[in-house]
Amino acid sequence: MGNPFSQSSSAQRPLLVMIGLDAAGKTTILNRFKLGKMEYQIPTIGYNLEKIQSKKFNIISWDIGGADKIRILWINYLQNNQGIIYVVDCFDKERMGQAKFELHKILLEIVEQPLLIYANKQDLVKMNPEELAVELAIQNYSKHWLIQPCCSLTGEGLQEGLNWIEEQLQLQLK
Repeated sequence: MGNPFSQSSSAQRPLLVMIGLDAAGKTTILNRFKLGKMEYQIPTIGYNLEKIQSKKFNIISWDIGGADKIRILWINYLQNNQGIIYVVDCFDKERMGQAKFELHKILLEIVEQPLLIYANKQDLVKMNPEELAVELAIQNYSKHWLIQPCCSLTGEGLQEGLNWIEEQLQLQLK
């Protein structure tokens, strides 16, 4: 398996990787950005490569499946990217420890890249950014992060998160 980024030029366009546990809402978020609506989803096997056009950037995003058998491949996608979008299912309290564990493994691999954490499924449970930051112990592992409450079904909060990571990417280019 070669480097999936070898075909893409990171000098031309920012590369982001979107990861999170299975059923967190990653593909729904991408479809919301790409199509402007929610479509019925089946679990992602492998990855989806999507180009998100925004006001300031064309972002190439790798939506990587979150099933435990696929998570061992995440490390391959962390190379050559400028930022991480980590999606957390805030309604799935039983797997919050697993989401924290996987996030901490990622943070050991990335150093200065911006980290956007989408606190998804706010329509089912309200978890504010401070509560999730404590739950994930993010402040112990990263300095450059934002937790953005969102709902992938309605699109609420998604653009605000994308705006933040765009600003961070723009600062990196200076």
